[in-house]
Amino acid sequence: MPRRLLLPVALLAVALAIAAIADRPLPRADAVLINRGDATTLDPQSMSWLQDFRVAKLIYEGLVRQDPFTPDYRILPGVATSWDVSPDRLTYTFHLRTEASWSNGRPVVAADFIHAWRRALLPDTAADFSGMLFHLRGARDFYAWRARALAEFAASPPADRAAERLWAETLARFDATVGARAQGDHTLVVTLARPVPYFLDLCAFPALFPVCAPIVRAHEHIDPDTARLRTDPAWTKPPTLPCNGPFEVTAWRFKRDMRLAHNSHYWDPARTNVDTIAIPSIDDANAQVLAFATGAVDWVSDVTTSYRGDMLAAKAAFRLEHAAAVEAMRAQGVDEIEIDRRLPDDPRAHIHVLPAFGTYFYNFNCSPRLGDGRANPFADARVRRAFALALDKRTIAQTVRRAGEPETATLIPPGSIAGYQSPRGLPRDVARAREELASAGFPGGRGLPTVELLFNKDGGHDLIAQAAAACWERELGVSVRLVQREIKVFREDLKNGNFMVSRAGWYGDYGDPMTFLEPHRTGDGNNDRQYSSAEYDALLDKAADEPDPAARLAILGEAERVLVERDLPLLPIFRYNQVMLFNAHRVSGVTPHPRQDQILDRLDILGDGKGAERALTMSGGTEARTPGSDKEAQGSAGEGARRGEP
Repeated sequence: MPRRLLLPVALLAVALAIAAIADRPLPRADAVLINRGDATTLDPQSMSWLQDFRVAKLIYEGLVRQDPFTPDYRILPGVATSWDVSPDRLTYTFHLRTEASWSNGRPVVAADFIHAWRRALLPDTAADFSGMLFHLRGARDFYAWRARALAEFAASPPADRAAERLWAETLARFDATVGARAQGDHTLVVTLARPVPYFLDLCAFPALFPVCAPIVRAHEHIDPDTARLRTDPAWTKPPTLPCNGPFEVTAWRFKRDMRLAHNSHYWDPARTNVDTIAIPSIDDANAQVLAFATGAVDWVSDVTTSYRGDMLAAKAAFRLEHAAAVEAMRAQGVDEIEIDRRLPDDPRAHIHVLPAFGTYFYNFNCSPRLGDGRANPFADARVRRAFALALDKRTIAQTVRRAGEPETATLIPPGSIAGYQSPRGLPRDVARAREELASAGFPGGRGLPTVELLFNKDGGHDLIAQAAAACWERELGVSVRLVQREIKVFREDLKNGNFMVSRAGWYGDYGDPMTFLEPHRTGDGNNDRQYSSAEYDALLDKAADEPDPAARLAILGEAERVLVERDLPLLPIFRYNQVMLFNAHRVSGVTPHPRQDQILDRLDILGDGKGAERALTMSGGTEARTPGSDKEAQGSAGEGARRGEP
């Protein structure tokens, strides 16, 4: 470990961090995790950030779940024991398990899914992932109708307003037009607008998780002045919060800690290997590393210290010392985490760098005007292309990040999706960048207003921004001002269009190109760029109607080409690697899968005498036990049943 870690100030930081963990009269949890970036919400329909999703997959369960230790993230039964799919692949009938319960003892029923999905489809909630439900028949039209109805309500004379009447009409319209209905308590029928090959993968995503309808309904009301549904977030706080996953939340002190405990009402009690999980809030990257080194925490989700490169170099030296054994295990197909587990236990091996299904990029605000009304030079694609062509991505990836993350000119990580061919993207070309800027009316950068580059604190975004700003100023003759914000303010600025250029990143949520392409559709809840292209939208629609898988992927490849070679609403910079801290000899349940969606419900502290006490591996099989019958393990019955695509 680097000597600088032993500086007194660092020791003070870790002492304070450990004190923060221990300042309550509770025993140490079975597992202590640093989930970098505090959870911002526990409302599954309102989630947007990775740290929220990690918690969601511990405390909630959807119709299906996924096995992250299989190459294709195999679909497994969740609340649904099985499902039937019609021959035309438009109707899914999910059969819900009768033993599924919320942590308050209420049964999980089909109406809980209906309530959750309706919430996600209301413009009132501004859910970022409402687009995932637009695949349901009538859902997009319902969303648009509700938005118009709210606008008309706001424009009407106060004396004519009847908020409750509009809400009753909204409920009736949803039931009559949207392709989701409950047939009793334990059957959910879903009808799609068109076949969606990855629909089951969507069903495992938090935006489609259920909520305990009676509890949430008790915290909802219709605003008489706006007719919008308002929800008191108190329902998401313990002890009120109902959970239907393997864990429940017993304490949540924002900016301090969160504590989870085994959910005694979960239908599969043998699934979990620990009884309690603590998630302390430790913002300082150095303190996170030291908390792990002292044994105060078991897993750190993201290592972002400035000396991370030194730690990775030490890991490389350790692997080199055991090169023959490493190569022999790789030849046998042993995964990288299991390799560390089979080598001698050495602190140098506790850092893990794994390729991730994600890309770091910069957003360009494509609106004609900025949030404060100023004219926006980045509304011109020539300006966006100029900044993309001029950026020295290699220096950022190799010198600033120092985590082995390859520079990229595309959004979708090349080779990450079987059968998909990525476009070339724009290579670095400073001469062309200057030509593009001049053609837009800003020769040598003259006349271009100061460019504001927005980023949030921590995570090394400041170092990347400094390198990008210096490059643009040097190569394009422009002036760049760095704008750093706290994460919540940063997010608000993104949503309100208060930026010219901003840092961004995206991890794929399912194994299909649409997980990266859908967020750039006109009006999508995650389209922070305010990008709108009729041609791009039409390509996505054309792909959705294409029955031939190869032809569909080719169409999506053309859509990505529009993004990364012509319109450039975003600037891809590098492909993510996930850099984590944990001792593979002691911790199991962390997947090395390139998708890097860490579903930690099977986390196991090896040697503690609890749980399976058996390491999970990619090479050694996955679930040794799937509850239920053979039919249940297969996940579906009937002609046309599908599992989703890799």
